[in-house]
Amino acid sequence: MKNVLEFPGGYAAVITFDPQLEMFRGEFVDLNGGADFYATDLDGLKREGAVSLKVFLDECAARGIEPRKAKGKFALRLDQQTYRQASIAAAANGKSLNQFIAEAVRDAVAHT
Repeated sequence: MKNVLEFPGGYAAVITFDPQLEMFRGEFVDLNGGADFYATDLDGLKREGAVSLKVFLDECAARGIEPRKAKGKFALRLDQQTYRQASIAAAANGKSLNQFIAEAVRDAVAHT
């Protein structure tokens, strides 16, 4: 995947560039809280990311908190025409709209 740095344990951070600081920023995704880090190069990102993740995981362990989000839940807003078409396509395939959209998202991320 583009702009994603993988860490042991299946943790992933999205990498962006902060032009004001002239540094790269990593932000872990799928966590129950925020964990980010900065560096000027790839080696620094890997090092700082590992430190940031360890601090986050240690704090979760100390507080008895699950570090990852239990599941993804969000509201999806579609325009009326897209909603109608998706509802019809889901029903035609014998699926709920949620199943239909979840499969579409799985397929999309599998091809990135």
